[in-house]
Amino acid sequence: MIKRSSSLAVILAISISALSSSAKSTRSLSAQDTIAQGFTSANPFAEASPLLYQAPPFDKIHDSDYKPAIEEGMRLQLSEIESIASDRARPTFENTIVAMERSGELLTRAAKVFFAVQQANTDDTLQAILSEEAPRLAAHNDAIYLNDKLFQRVKVIYDNRNHLDLDPVQKFLIGRYYLDFVRAGTLLSEQDKTRLKEINQEEAKLETDFQNRLLAATKAGAVVMDNRNDLDGLSEVEITAVSQAAHDRGLDGKYVLPLQNTTQQPAQAELTNRLLRERLFDASTMRNEKGDSNDTRGIILRLESLRAEKARMLGFPNYAAYSLDDKMARTPAAVIKLLTDLVPATMKKTQGEAQRMEALAKRQDADFKLEPWDWQYYAEKVRKARYDLDESQIKPYFELNRVLEDGVFYAANRLYGLTFKERKDIPVYQPDVRVFEVIDLAGKSIALWYCDYFKRDNKSGGAWEDTFVDGSGLLGTQPVVYNVANFPKPASGQPALLTYDDVTTMFHEFGHALHAMLTTVEYPRLAGTNVPRDFVEVPSQFNEHWALYPEVLAHYAMNYKTGEPMPRSLVDKIKKSQTFNQGFETLEYLEASLLDMAWHTLPAVVRVASVDSFETAALHHYKVYMPLVPPRYRSTYFAHIWEGGYSAGYYSYIWSEVIDDDAFEWFEEHGGLTRANGERFQRMVLSRGGTEDVGAMYRAFRGRDADVKALLKDRGLTQN
Repeated sequence: MIKRSSSLAVILAISISALSSSAKSTRSLSAQDTIAQGFTSANPFAEASPLLYQAPPFDKIHDSDYKPAIEEGMRLQLSEIESIASDRARPTFENTIVAMERSGELLTRAAKVFFAVQQANTDDTLQAILSEEAPRLAAHNDAIYLNDKLFQRVKVIYDNRNHLDLDPVQKFLIGRYYLDFVRAGTLLSEQDKTRLKEINQEEAKLETDFQNRLLAATKAGAVVMDNRNDLDGLSEVEITAVSQAAHDRGLDGKYVLPLQNTTQQPAQAELTNRLLRERLFDASTMRNEKGDSNDTRGIILRLESLRAEKARMLGFPNYAAYSLDDKMARTPAAVIKLLTDLVPATMKKTQGEAQRMEALAKRQDADFKLEPWDWQYYAEKVRKARYDLDESQIKPYFELNRVLEDGVFYAANRLYGLTFKERKDIPVYQPDVRVFEVIDLAGKSIALWYCDYFKRDNKSGGAWEDTFVDGSGLLGTQPVVYNVANFPKPASGQPALLTYDDVTTMFHEFGHALHAMLTTVEYPRLAGTNVPRDFVEVPSQFNEHWALYPEVLAHYAMNYKTGEPMPRSLVDKIKKSQTFNQGFETLEYLEASLLDMAWHTLPAVVRVASVDSFETAALHHYKVYMPLVPPRYRSTYFAHIWEGGYSAGYYSYIWSEVIDDDAFEWFEEHGGLTRANGERFQRMVLSRGGTEDVGAMYRAFRGRDADVKALLKDRGLTQN
């Protein structure tokens, strides 16, 4: 997942990137400048970091540094923008587009680090800063994109682009800028612009409030137990971790099961105590519906209304139509068709899975009725019965460091010639974080990569990738990239053993990182992962395929105690079980995706009275209502769509999956894991960022459009 708060997305939309020490801005502070309150030259963001590739100097950064740097950054950028807009010289690509690309170095430097830390290692101070600055950043964005003088300069260049001496990427960049201005509302009347500014600021505030409430509710929703016997089914390593989680909260002698961001919780697959499974499920699904200060239902209703109003003002029937207009899918109808076309086969497969679990459970208890909190537990039992396989057999072979260094890094080396050197001399924002220098096939250092894998109560849920510094030829900067996840942290001295889902998460997020690290794009607006939302998951999901690829798996799947490789018989069981439970997994995803579309296809004139009733009605409408399988995220804790940048975009994962499965099929047709294949994918896809229409980009790589057949095969939806 590419996770960026709405406020950070605002900054990225105008492509402001910190300059390298070799490409410093000519703009400097002077005595005549009105400097933001509290900002001085001693602020660690005042100049580009002297560390390798401008890596953030976390040993010098304090919470008190962010706000003055962000506010001074906004002030300076608006001054730069005004200079561009007021330039009396004829608009050119250099004095307008390139000048905008170079603007805002201080704001980018401070905001990128702030949002990274605020999401991964927040505290009360950072949350207060976010609440204050989010609407200001929204206003800052509007001050740029609703600046008519600036737009008129862009329009002159756009209208004459075919008559200027420009290369295809420069023409594409001009088109992107023009569209950004139009989508931001620059063509509206002054009255409508005023209203749009109000909407944007309120939306930014509400998205921040949603994030803060979800974080607090997820922490408060953790299930606390007094009796160790309640944890029957968990391994000793897991019980120790649960005990450590209690200790970390000052609850010595107790046990704590923290909540993950999804509806279903990992421990439900192992806990034999059915009442505890139900308690854990209820804690998860009701975390933000308790009528307390963490309840998100009011925020959701207001956000939906504001987004629908914005879309109407901009000439679209609903927010989904507005959001999709510049994506690959283009229309809500195309998205809904893709999703609903998968429903019949998915429902059939899910119902078959449920019947097998019920039959197995009833052999043990004649009065048994399968409930949602039972699914994971009995799915594991069925998997063991059908494939003689369960997670307890797999985990000892998936020790985190081994997966990372001998799996994730190994695949990147075989495909792209990359090697990784750990750097313990570069400061980090939290002791669990690790840093690696990335070196290419020629021995040249090209990037830094950080990983922050363990769950903390002050970390947002899920897993994501982003950058501290974007790579850009124009700015002379190298990528500084990070991955964040929420794997259970083991007790001191214990190994971090992963589920297979955790392993694929590592490969997934590293796929995003590769997209950012391997960019060779000149202009920040088009570099790295700055591609349409429904293509951005292609490199990440494509990278997941290597987790189970025979050569890669054999290189990292070693028993953490004995060092013995995973037995061939166990590997075969994993492969045979790959389509197991895919009905459930596809259905909970389709439910969430269609729920997202239901919220964001509402016209502005419609008002929803009840979040819960709307959710149920929407699932019925799309024929995916199945109480036994609730959505992967219910509306009240659906961070992707309410504060994570995927509003009307959660479908992107399966849209991208059609492409990434098709791309992997090309690799299999051409010899699989080879340096030649990796070089081609790197050159034609990963390195190019968003420098052209991504559909055309993929067709150039594949020789045709992606075919959905590979996805259906991968998910087992072509089988009975």
